[in-house]
Amino acid sequence: MTDADAQLDATFAALADPTRRAIVARLLSGDCTVGDLAEPFEISLAAVSKHLAILTRAGLVIQTRAGRVKWCRLDIHSLRPAAVWMEAFGSFDAQDLEALETLLGTFEDTEQDVP
Repeated sequence: MTDADAQLDATFAALADPTRRAIVARLLSGDCTVGDLAEPFEISLAAVSKHLAILTRAGLVIQTRAGRVKWCRLDIHSLRPAAVWMEAFGSFDAQDLEALETLLGTFEDTEQDVP
């Protein structure tokens, strides 16, 4: 596996969680403190910090400390490889999506038959 593949895996793994996607979306509006990021979630500050650690390891978030306050900033450029990878698939029309849905339904039916 190349470094680029590993980085792409880390990016998609970090974005696989809805809480982390919400944090990234919030950071699109600008830098925030960890406390501000945690405010809308019904989870502990420690849980938000764990999500931020995953985003930081993936290179999506940069954390800095100013005294006792930890600030978070989105590194928007780190999302570029994932965007380029997704763009390679082009756009899908309704017929393509229907075919994909049919194919996925076939796989689901097959999985149910397996003990």
